[in-house]
Amino acid sequence: MAKTYSIFISHSWQNSDDLVSLRNLLNERGYFNVTFEEVSKDEPINSTNSPYIKLRLTEKIEKSDIVLALAGMYASYSDWMEWELDKAISLGIPIVGVIPWAQERISTTVSTRSIVDVRWNTESIVTAIRNYAK
Repeated sequence: MAKTYSIFISHSWQNSDDLVSLRNLLNERGYFNVTFEEVSKDEPINSTNSPYIKLRLTEKIEKSDIVLALAGMYASYSDWMEWELDKAISLGIPIVGVIPWAQERISTTVSTRSIVDVRWNTESIVTAIRNYAK
């Protein structure tokens, strides 16, 4: 039976279209099973209490085999993405940066924390997940 990868996608809510596109790309890949752990606008943590949100995010990151970090420049301005990536590192969860389609520059918030950064290509992303997931 094929492995099912538990994936946390670190993203900026202001650019949630990239999250939806990445989820679709992975879900549509044949012979590749994934579940998603991140929090999205459609499934928010209904709280303004930062410690509670961090606790819930920690639980989700901890359950993940890998963190995919959307490496658009907007990541450099997201305190939450920086916190999620630092939390993944502290938990020993590998991080792969995913460079959004047609991006020339990428965020150092992601590139300084990731094992590898891959272009927006199904096979590159799937290969990175298979190679680096715990």
